[in-house]
Order: sequence, then structure tokens, then C-alpha cells
Amino acid sequence: MRPNYLFGMRQAARQAKALQIPEIAAIEFGVAGGMGLLEMEQVAESLQAETGVRFRLYGFDLETGLPPSDDYRDLPYLWRAGFFKMDRAKLERQLKRATLIIGNVGETVLAFIERYSPPVIGFVSFDLDLYTSTKPALNLFNSAASHFLPRTFCYFDDIVGDLDEVHCEWVGELLAIREFNDAHAARKIAKINGLSWKFGAPTQWHDQIFVLHLFDHPAYKQYINERTDWQLPLPE
Repeated sequence: MRPNYLFGMRQAARQAKALQIPEIAAIEFGVAGGMGLLEMEQVAESLQAETGVRFRLYGFDLETGLPPSDDYRDLPYLWRAGFFKMDRAKLERQLKRATLIIGNVGETVLAFIERYSPPVIGFVSFDLDLYTSTKPALNLFNSAASHFLPRTFCYFDDIVGDLDEVHCEWVGELLAIREFNDAHAARKIAKINGLSWKFGAPTQWHDQIFVLHLFDHPAYKQYINERTDWQLPLPE
């Protein structure tokens, strides 16, 4: 199972359990061939057994691969139109529980909550490659706070990559994140400070995990720490 999905979805499930939320949604923007969504199904099954929290899964994709773009913010030096096509029929035969949402993400994301009535959203993976696709996908986070966990876990795929990928905050997914943060005073997408130290050894996906902090969420301040008391007394 992908450790980035396992971590993000487990943290979401733990938070949901602490808040007494029985079911949450996990979303993948950019399904491509479908390996990630199939692994998301495996993670959901495992975590449901571990935590008791149920998952509903959704995958957004254009099906026909990356759209054409000559916008420098879309990093055309890396991506070509038609990359990452989906064999929809083949994927649908293998999916057990996830729902595919096919179409232009700028349109499908706006109708998502009304059309599909998802449970509280706890984890979102962004693997759309392009700035002009990621920016409209982030419009999901403009929805009412009640549709999210107070701290919704996110994974952004296209911010590290290989040696030819020189990502920065003025292009691609990082630019979309920066513009979202600039436009929202009460909601911020941020990395988990020191995440690698929590695991003891750094690895790439640690730098790709973010959290949407909904400071306007009524449960953002609700105590969820498992410790009922925490003291550091001096020795006798």
C-alpha cells in the first residue's frame, strides 16, 4: 500500500474517530491508469478494520489524458497532451467501491457535493500535474466547513519528481497552493512541520503531505489528544 495514502487516510480516520464521525470521504484528483485508486480501496478496507471508520472513495479524471497547454505555469517542458490516459472499462472492472467522476475537473468539482452527497471529506490526493487543473480542483475547499474534517489531509504528487522536474511556488501545484492561501484568510494549506522527524528518517512523500487547516471549522478547537492528562513533575 502506498505509504502516503496510508498515512493521510489513517490520520483522517483517527481524527474522525476522535470527533465521533463514523464515515469519511477520500478523493483522488488525477486517476490516470487507476493504480492509485485501487490502492486507495485497499487502504480504506484495512483502515476500516483498524479504526472502525468507514470510507467512501471518489476518483476524478478527464479519461483522455492531460489536456493541451502552452501555459508556462503548466510546465509544458515536462508534460505533453495525452499523457496518463485511462482505460476506463478496464479500471471499472477492477474497482470494488470507488466512484469514478469523469470530465473537466473545473466543472465536475463544482457539482460534486450536491450530486454525490459525500460524507465528511478527510483526505484528498492531488495528481493533476497542471496548474490550470489543480487550481480549479482546489475550489472544492471553498465548500462549507461542515463538509470537511477540521484538519483535512492532502497529498500533492507533482511537487518533487525526478531531476528534470524543478518545481517552485511560481508554477504547477505549488503555485495553485500559494494562490489558494493568498485568497483565504481562514483556510490554509500547509505542510506538517518536521514530519520526517516524526518518522526518524526522511523520504520523498513526507514533503508531499499537506493539511488543509479550516480555522473557521466549529470543531477546529475541539480537543482530540488521546492523553487525558499530561504533566512533567519534578522527581521527589
